[in-house]
Amino acid sequence: MIDRIRAGKYAVDVLYEDNHLLVVVKPPNLPVQADSSGDDDLLSILKRYIGNKYQKPGNVYLGLVHRLDRPVGGVMVFARTSKAAARLSAAFAAHAQDKRYLAVLQGEMTRGTTLEDWLVKDGATGMVRVVAQDAPGAKRARLETRPLARRDGLTLSEVTLHTGRAHQIRVQHAHAGFPLWGDARYGGGRPGQQIALWAASLRFEHPTRHEPMRFASAPPEAGAWLKFWDEIGRYMEEAGE
Repeated sequence: MIDRIRAGKYAVDVLYEDNHLLVVVKPPNLPVQADSSGDDDLLSILKRYIGNKYQKPGNVYLGLVHRLDRPVGGVMVFARTSKAAARLSAAFAAHAQDKRYLAVLQGEMTRGTTLEDWLVKDGATGMVRVVAQDAPGAKRARLETRPLARRDGLTLSEVTLHTGRAHQIRVQHAHAGFPLWGDARYGGGRPGQQIALWAASLRFEHPTRHEPMRFASAPPEAGAWLKFWDEIGRYMEEAGE
């Protein structure tokens, strides 16, 4: 961490910064960009940070090249130039980057598997559901989930996406019988529980220097993560935190 941005009740850790990139850890429950809630959002917070730090007048450019659901936290990269934004957006669209999530699943998964489904998002409610392949608007969703540890009826799993559908990790695991702990939408999470889904590591090629970039961040030491804290520590060491 090279800096910490304070914004109300949130603290945003800055992992890396240069003329083209800004890599941060998104706190849980902070929207990535402005929405109908009117709450402060990560993109606006980071623009203020850059404007204040470099005394930039007017509107600060910062490109949003990927997203995380509001309740989910973890590593994110933003582009500080339009050239970087175009190249990173293309890389994310082609899944040329390596992005890994940690999740705590309800139920004990005994072996890794590939989940492949067809999903539809309800525009009115924002809910996503699994449908038949030939259903109107169905989009293919594919991911790999690999159990790292099992304890007390729960599983710590590493998740790798091969497609980028809305709520994909949450919906596909729930459909497979392993809903995420604390997921109020798809997993029966109770009030006060924080969804146990975290963008733990991100690897990509620098958009201008073409060098490999690697970043990692551990989830909060709270909730369901506590049951697997030793395993998470070892995972972070391997991920290069």
